[in-house]
Parts: sequence; C-alpha cells; structure tokens
Amino acid sequence: MSKANRVLIIGGGVGGLAAAIGLHQRGIAVEVVERDKDWKVYHVGIIVQANFVRALNMLGLGDRAVAAGYAYRGARFLDIDGNVLKELPGDTAVDGLPSDLGLTRPALHKVLTEKVRALGIPVRLGVSFDSLDDDGDGVDVKFTDGTCGRYDLVIGADGNYSAVRKALWPEAKPQYTGQGVWRYNVPRPEGLEWADIYIGKDKGKAGYCPLTPEEMYIFAVFEEPGNPRFPAETLAAEMRRRLEGYGGILAEAARHVTDPSLVVYRPLEACIMPAPWYRGRIVLIGDAAHSATPHLGQGAAMAVEDAVVLAEEVAEREVDRALAAFMERRFERAKLVGLSSIRLGEWEMHPESAGDPMQLTDQIRKKLAEPV
Repeated sequence: MSKANRVLIIGGGVGGLAAAIGLHQRGIAVEVVERDKDWKVYHVGIIVQANFVRALNMLGLGDRAVAAGYAYRGARFLDIDGNVLKELPGDTAVDGLPSDLGLTRPALHKVLTEKVRALGIPVRLGVSFDSLDDDGDGVDVKFTDGTCGRYDLVIGADGNYSAVRKALWPEAKPQYTGQGVWRYNVPRPEGLEWADIYIGKDKGKAGYCPLTPEEMYIFAVFEEPGNPRFPAETLAAEMRRRLEGYGGILAEAARHVTDPSLVVYRPLEACIMPAPWYRGRIVLIGDAAHSATPHLGQGAAMAVEDAVVLAEEVAEREVDRALAAFMERRFERAKLVGLSSIRLGEWEMHPESAGDPMQLTDQIRKKLAEPV
C-alpha cells in the first residue's frame, strides 16, 4: 500500500478532531463528517490526567486545555463520611503543565473546534456515510448528502455506537456492564483542590471534580439492575437517592441536585474490540474501538492518544504498515484501561470478592503517566 495523502474522518468528537488536527499538521489532507448538524456535546464534566495533557500538548493545545479547565492536585479516596483514606497526587510537571485537570465537555469541544476551524480543515455537519467500498487501493465513500469521495484511509471515530464498526464488525456491540453513571454540575466549594472518590457504600461510589474556579461536577456510579430507564422528571430525585448517606463535601453538594433537566444519566456500556481495529484501509479509534466505563477517567485521553499515534504513523509509512504500527503501540494500553475500568465496576457490585480499588487506580495512573 502507498502512503495516505487524503484521509476521511467519520465523527467530529474528541478523537476525530484530534486526529484531524494531527494529520493536518503533518501535511495530510483531511476531511471530517459529523452526523450531528448542531455539533453539540452535553454539558457535563470530565476528568483528565497526565497522558491526556501530554497528548493534547503534542497537538499544540495543552495550554488551551489547561486554561479552559481547572488544574487540581490529584485524586483522593475517601470513606463514606468524607475522611481521607489515600491521596494520589498528580505529576505537576507534564511538559511544564499540570497533569490533573477537570473541564466541561463543551469547553474541550470549543478548544478542538476552534483549532480545526483555524487550520481550515473541512467539516461537513449533518452528514455521515451510506457505504464504504475498500478496493485495496482506496476507499470509495458515498455520503448521506448524495456526494461521493475517494480516500486513501478512512478513520471511524464515531463513538461507542459507531456506524463504521457496525458496518465492518456487526458482531461487535456495546454490552451493558450492570452500572449507570449520574452527573450534575454544582458550585465548587472554596479551597477544594482535589478530585475526591467516596467508597464504602454498597454497589457503587460517588465523588466530585473541580471544573472551573466556580464550578465542579458530582457523579454517582451504581449498580442499576435490569438496565432501567427513568422518567425525565424523576432524575434529580433518583440521583439524590443514590447520594444519601454520604458525608463531607459530597453531602452538601448533593443538596444542589434539584433540576431533573440538568441531570445526565447514562447506562454504562462497553465494547473493547480485539486486535486489529482495522480492515484494509478503514480503522477505528477512540470509543469506536475500545469504549470503557468511566472508572479511570480515561475515555477522552485514550481517544486523543489514539489520534496522536495514528497521525504519527500514517505520516511516516505506507497505510498497511502504519496501521500495524498503530496497533502495536495502542492495543495493550487501551485494553489495560478498558479491562481495569470494568474490573473496578465489578468490584463495586460484588464487594465480597473485590480487590483494592485504591491500589489498582494508583497503578494505572502511574502506568499511563509514561509516554506512549
């Protein structure tokens, strides 16, 4: 196979935009299609760590991401009453930037979209693909707006419910893990400089993370038997019920959960693809290839790492060799995050056979702080 000169990215989220930026910066023509005509993301917070900051910095966006969020000291584990059990301080010198960061999804989306627009990367909104025809020398794509194009490489960065994955690997489907996550943004108490995780309550955990000097988000991850769906008007009451019994800062924060329209609830579904994540000239990245639960706060980081590594390899070698090298660098690391995240959830649902979540989280944080 020849090297890729023209690349299509399907999906305008974190991984897709990071890949577009990385490829463009290496002189490769790239286009993005995004099926959401409004190009919006829901307003919740995300937790990112050293590897995310390093990967974004490689795209020239580290400073902007830090400025858009709130840098804090690291993660702490607390008991149900709010007493500190263990501190996991972050590395405060990742390429000269803080390693632990909270920011809202819209803030991260703005950082990425502004960079894509500044670079002049074409993005078509409200558009996806109708068909992908890989003949070995290129991929012919028919789009939902009636247009067509031919590309040297197609990247599926279209999330946990990836249409690209469904087209090429229909047997690979997200599976419900047994838990759901509840999120809500509240005022940040003055002086809070940690992301805290409260453990000790049956079947789950809860906590919070600073997002800005004024705001933080609280989360609750609990077993939800039968994968229930909740009426929209009940979401605030349901979330408060899961936060009952906690002390410390979390108890006060829970009182702010009053508007059901601002509660974001998601059942946790994971799909960790076996290697390889590519077929011919079509490759998956991010959640399309290895969606995991949020227990380690690594979803965005894994997507950006994928994007950076793929851009490096595609710029250096022929497509087939680039994709093989990409898998060599990414598979075990993403698999470690995915399986460890799922394991933490299993331990929460089955404490009688659980290991030590503090020790496992510490090990993974240190491992992921190493360069890719």
